[in-house]
Amino acid sequence: MFVCDYVLTPQGWLHNQQVILEHGRVKAIHDAPAQHDLPVYHGRLVPGFIDVQVNGGGGVLFNQERSPKALQQIMAAHLKYGTTGMMPTLITDNVEAMLDAAQAVKDAKQQGIPGILGVHFEGPWLSVKRKGVHSEKYIREPSDAELALLTDPELGLVMVTLAPETASTQVIKKLSDAGIKVFLGHSDASAEQVNAALDAGAIGFTHLYNAMSQLHSRAPGMVGVCLARDAYAGLIVDGYHVDPQACQIAFRAKGKQQMMLVTDAMALAATDATEVPFFDTKILRDGDKLTTPDGTLAGSCLTMLDAVRNTVNMCGVPLADAVEMAATTPAKMLGLEHEFGCIAAGHVANFMLLDEHLNIAQLWLHGEPTQQEG
Repeated sequence: MFVCDYVLTPQGWLHNQQVILEHGRVKAIHDAPAQHDLPVYHGRLVPGFIDVQVNGGGGVLFNQERSPKALQQIMAAHLKYGTTGMMPTLITDNVEAMLDAAQAVKDAKQQGIPGILGVHFEGPWLSVKRKGVHSEKYIREPSDAELALLTDPELGLVMVTLAPETASTQVIKKLSDAGIKVFLGHSDASAEQVNAALDAGAIGFTHLYNAMSQLHSRAPGMVGVCLARDAYAGLIVDGYHVDPQACQIAFRAKGKQQMMLVTDAMALAATDATEVPFFDTKILRDGDKLTTPDGTLAGSCLTMLDAVRNTVNMCGVPLADAVEMAATTPAKMLGLEHEFGCIAAGHVANFMLLDEHLNIAQLWLHGEPTQQEG
């Protein structure tokens, strides 16, 4: 047990709190006694972040290294920056890669690798017109084998990003009925198609604004429907993917209960490297911007800690709200709100101490403290 200056709880910031841990979980939080000899941490205690779209990090890209060891490396790289849970993301690839990724996640969970919550298949059922950095040769319509793969009950939590003009409402309903979190993205769909996809069971949008039909006055597109309807949305707040004012519009339209901060991180995240191979091209780093040689944005080298910092410093969002979008909301979307995403009695003790500059001074994973630098 210890005492902390400020603790972010479901009730908001609480001052001078005693935090009691037991068996890797929070047993209780209450006002610290006037006299005590407990360790005291100066700063703000916030829940560990959950990244639902992370392609790689620490020099590893999941598409290229589909193994439990690779997942462990990616997780370890992002853990230093506050990510205590993630949905490893496989971008558009062949069926063999999808099978390998599914098996890697199964094995990682069986081996007890912490932080691997499930798997996110971003594609291959996307729009060629809005493919972004995804390889056109692998974009296709759903097959029975792929549907069977995604609905394998042993896989656990599954997200899929698809374009509603490529995957029918019948497919979306089948996936949704199987418990899969269906997100819409990399799509040039009309507002009518997007609304139909939501009505069929889709629950969210992948990297809002990017690689999707835009908002126009008489053709709202995917962006417009996302802003208008009740649904989750991921947002890449790195200063390159989305202008800060567009981020503010999204935050105001949807609120912290539906917006999720994501990294869309590639292998270069949490490294100092400047170039990595990527399918039949390569990804180049210029500062903190990642592109292919032709200038196409290629994911990010963002970490969740920087996503939170940017949301606070670039978009003027209060720290508590930024953390909610990085931890609480993704946990709720995944159905894990009773385990993760907030600091409360009964929850897994994944949290970190932030200093006044939003650096990580200390991080706890399942109640065990580990010194971090972020």
